[in-house]
Amino acid sequence: MRRRIGYLVAVLALVFGGMAVTAMATPVTASADACYTWNRTLSNGSTGEDVRELQIRVAGWVSSGENLVIDGVYGAATASAVKRFQSGYGLAADGVAGPATFSKIYELQDADCTPVHFDYSEFNDNCGANNFNGGKVSATQAKENIRRVMWQLEAMRHKLGDRPLVVTSGFRSVSCNSSVGGSATSLHMYGQAADLGLSSSPSQCQMWNSGKTAGFEELLGPGYPGHNDHVHVGNKSGQFWSAPNC
Repeated sequence: MRRRIGYLVAVLALVFGGMAVTAMATPVTASADACYTWNRTLSNGSTGEDVRELQIRVAGWVSSGENLVIDGVYGAATASAVKRFQSGYGLAADGVAGPATFSKIYELQDADCTPVHFDYSEFNDNCGANNFNGGKVSATQAKENIRRVMWQLEAMRHKLGDRPLVVTSGFRSVSCNSSVGGSATSLHMYGQAADLGLSSSPSQCQMWNSGKTAGFEELLGPGYPGHNDHVHVGNKSGQFWSAPNC
């Protein structure tokens, strides 16, 4: 997948009467990759769609067991998530989202606003249907829910030393979920969950423990019935962890 270049700096030497004048080019923003552009610095008290888009991208940088609310309101929880994101990527950690923070986000996202290490195609198998139809929510909502999951997995991946995570199951329609023996209340039918296989380098327990600080509240791993060959991560209201062997 393509990485985005956050800023292009060009120095032009112009000579007027023997005197050199240096000019700085305008920063290149996400509009260049058809994604999303932030046009202002965001901090505590800011509200709007730009805050909501920021929240989606920092949803995986929360405290243990926390699930960041995506509401377009820049409050204490969002500031803390931004601060952890900044610290995680070696930026000045002040909890204020400005040019440096957005530049890093631009580097981490593709043209469809998904993170560079994950793609919708990894989540939409749907028992071979390759779409987001037939679930408990509309296809549009399921896809949006999956986008949030992807950004949480991007954070989780970085915290694990940038080791790859292999998605073995993402969105499932109601019929697909039934055919694979999924729970009648499975978050897969909402696009709010993913299963991570063991063909990647992190161990089950490493993935399970990393998921606790990546915004996932439903974590099923080794020791939980039917989950000894993968780790299940999901977003739901209320904390639900189960991995007694970790």
